[in-house]
Amino acid sequence: MSLTRLGRSWRVLAVAAALTVTAAACSTTPAGDSSSATSTAPGALAPVTLQLQWFTQGQFAGYLAAVDQGYYKEQGLDVTLKEGGVDIVPQTVLAQGQADYAIAWVPKALASREQGAGITDVAQVFQRSGTRQVAFADKGITSPAALAGKKVGNWGFGNEFELFAGMTNAGVKPTDVTLVQQQFDMQALLSGEIDAAQAMSYNEYAQVLEATDPATGKLYQPGDFSLIDWNSDGTAMLQDAIWANTDKLSDPAYQDRTTKFVAASLKGWVYCRDNVTACRDIVVKAGSKLGASHQLWQVNEVNKLIWPSPAAGVGTIDQAAWDQTVKVARTAVNADGQTVLTKDPDAQAYTNDYVTKALEILKGQGVDVVGTGYQPETVTLNPGGN
Repeated sequence: MSLTRLGRSWRVLAVAAALTVTAAACSTTPAGDSSSATSTAPGALAPVTLQLQWFTQGQFAGYLAAVDQGYYKEQGLDVTLKEGGVDIVPQTVLAQGQADYAIAWVPKALASREQGAGITDVAQVFQRSGTRQVAFADKGITSPAALAGKKVGNWGFGNEFELFAGMTNAGVKPTDVTLVQQQFDMQALLSGEIDAAQAMSYNEYAQVLEATDPATGKLYQPGDFSLIDWNSDGTAMLQDAIWANTDKLSDPAYQDRTTKFVAASLKGWVYCRDNVTACRDIVVKAGSKLGASHQLWQVNEVNKLIWPSPAAGVGTIDQAAWDQTVKVARTAVNADGQTVLTKDPDAQAYTNDYVTKALEILKGQGVDVVGTGYQPETVTLNPGGN
């Protein structure tokens, strides 16, 4: 099904996300109502709820580790993680007061903010985009220009704008390709229904490497595929960030809680940087439906999107990366003629105030918040990701 026939533009989805409360999410820890910014009794842990963007997986390993390792409790917080899903829009859950913080991609959250959602990016965890376009190597699709004349899959729903920006830069119009609405898996690519598929480096790309090549009877290898990386192409957009409630940020108690929450969350990501296998085990224990080798791959690949971090430290919002995201969001046009944003975000869309204070806490504990010497591990995938 084409993106046009899907009949739901990103702008319409953004309006719905800003104005409608989504379905209730499942909790990875005991369920509870979202906490307010009111004071907590001396010595008691302040209840905090974080809405995740998707189902429990290595994409959120740092937050799971912060719970498991007691980093939130160390900051006086009792954190509940609410699992995401297909019909859950994290920034809406946050804006409607059903969570204290949320994890969301920057362009999607900014679209919701433009439509009225009061949310602010307080820590940019992912510094690089994990989105790729994957094709079999023999298709010769090594750049956006090579997509012309091909069947190109993507998920839509606001996930497509890096692709369209890349094609535009290469002089490829949407009408130059056959756009195919892709499911959240790689079956259409593996079966030959499409020539290039959208994938996250930490998830769907691993799925093709966990599949058996019928010609050899063995697992596919990286050399069997070509990748288009939007970071290299210059059209990458910022993804997972910690978002706070803009109105609540006027409350001193919520300000303090935000600093502590960011500090503990980032410490969780430092733990996952230095303890990849242990973090994989934490994710599996938390109830991930994906296999152990897949989750090890996922934690390792997510680390590549975070580390090394900017010189100022992990979670810092880099102005150049932010500006590029806004530029793509304002200028890239999808198959429905829509852009993500119609104007530049206002000054309250992001702030480094809280992450700067959080990093001071971590530096005071002797935590390496940059990871200059970071080196990813080599992960061997098993069939089916088991």
